[in-house]
Amino acid sequence: MFRALREKLSAASAAATTKSVEDISEVIGDSGRKLRQGALDDVLGKLEMDLIHADVALPVAEELTQNVRSYLSGKKLDRGFKLDEGINLAFRAAVRTILSRHAFSLEDVAKGKGEPVVMMFVGINGTGKTTAIAKLAHRLQKHGRSCVLAAGDTFRAGAIEQLTLHSERLGCKIIKHQAGSDPAAVAYDAVEHARARKKDFVLIDTAGRMQTNKNLMEEMKKIRRVAKPDVVFFVGDSLAGSDAVEQARRFDDAIGIDAIILTKIDADAKGGAALSVTDAIGKPVAYVSYGQEYDEFDRFDPDWMIMRIFGDE
Repeated sequence: MFRALREKLSAASAAATTKSVEDISEVIGDSGRKLRQGALDDVLGKLEMDLIHADVALPVAEELTQNVRSYLSGKKLDRGFKLDEGINLAFRAAVRTILSRHAFSLEDVAKGKGEPVVMMFVGINGTGKTTAIAKLAHRLQKHGRSCVLAAGDTFRAGAIEQLTLHSERLGCKIIKHQAGSDPAAVAYDAVEHARARKKDFVLIDTAGRMQTNKNLMEEMKKIRRVAKPDVVFFVGDSLAGSDAVEQARRFDDAIGIDAIILTKIDADAKGGAALSVTDAIGKPVAYVSYGQEYDEFDRFDPDWMIMRIFGDE
């Protein structure tokens, strides 16, 4: 994803970095070389096609190129910069606008909430949802917060075992029932346990629902009604491209999601999923997960993602 685009812009990025310019406003203005509209149209048309071919959702690709156009159209470019360099800086600004539009803070979610703060995690099989839950629990524990895990994926016995193993490694309580039991009951028991013992957070795992399965989505709604989560995280595979966008949209339509966790971000070196998902459903990317270690989990940083898109060191 973004491989061809990254290669085309890398030389311009290097030149801009050499000149220590990070903001498009520093190279455009009322003086300099006037940008020829025809040349700008040609480059932007190709840019939009490159984005689409790189699995960036069409509305996002259109918005990005339109933002670049608005930055540059009718402007004059400093004579020390080439058109490609100006487009590079304008593209960075457009990407930053999309990625920064929605923000998420777990601290803000927790403010004014009674104990515990309840978090529900949804997403299809294979996205790394259970591992992301364990990583977030580890992160919270490092900050002195107590956690209870809820093994709400009762559809697969292996999922219960996996979360149990994480709970043992982390040294935190897990609430679980037998495979095939009511996941809403597991969530309810976890919240009640945490409330009785003054725990800070409850993290509820759920089955990997195929977003097109109506019966399973109804079950997900029941978990939400019973557990009354303060935040619902959609956990998406950053390699899934447009599929991740469609999955997030369907989950949001069915049960409502508040924020996104992108997994396998180390394998998606170009950042297209973050751009597409957050813009498509209007929800923030809260965290990114990479690698296998518990510490390989961070708050999402738009500037960090921009550096990955452009291949900055």
